Amino acid sequence: MTEQEFQNKFTIQRLGFNPQIGDFDCLDEDLNDFIRSEAIAYEKSLLSMTYLINDKETGELAAYFSLANDKISITDFESKTEFNRFRKQKFVNEKRLRSYPALKIGRLAISYKYQSQSLGRILIDFIKQYSLRARYAGCRFVTVDAYVNALPFYIKNDYQFLNNDDEDKNTRVMYFDLASLL
Repeated sequence: MTEQEFQNKFTIQRLGFNPQIGDFDCLDEDLNDFIRSEAIAYEKSLLSMTYLINDKETGELAAYFSLANDKISITDFESKTEFNRFRKQKFVNEKRLRSYPALKIGRLAISYKYQSQSLGRILIDFIKQYSLRARYAGCRFVTVDAYVNALPFYIKNDYQFLNNDDEDKNTRVMYFDLASLL
């Protein structure tokens, strides 16, 4: 699916407080549960903002993603040396900070009916461009705690592992450097 085809077929809107979720199923109970019972509470508590992607023709919820503020910090690394190596690689001769602003993809889910149509890639690209266009505050990175089964998807979309100390977990911290788009 091209970006133009996406724009012709889908709308993107904020969740709001009376969303039409319908029978959304992305085949992952954690992600299904979030949109059905937690997303509104996250919005009301100002913890994240969720965006719905609806099929223009059917009105059906095809996908959603949730965004929150984040940072890449010295505490994300096993040692100060690792953080300094990361910082020197990304910020040659620039200000040295203890953390750098990021936008976190808290959730990203595609209904099973719309999977394998490049919708995930288009939404990842949308989030990257949205981060650069909005410019309400400084934001250098897009981060995600990627489920292990989603790692190939994020790698294919140019995300990198932040560190190696989380290899035994169900998720891995990954990031995309927005400066690569400038």
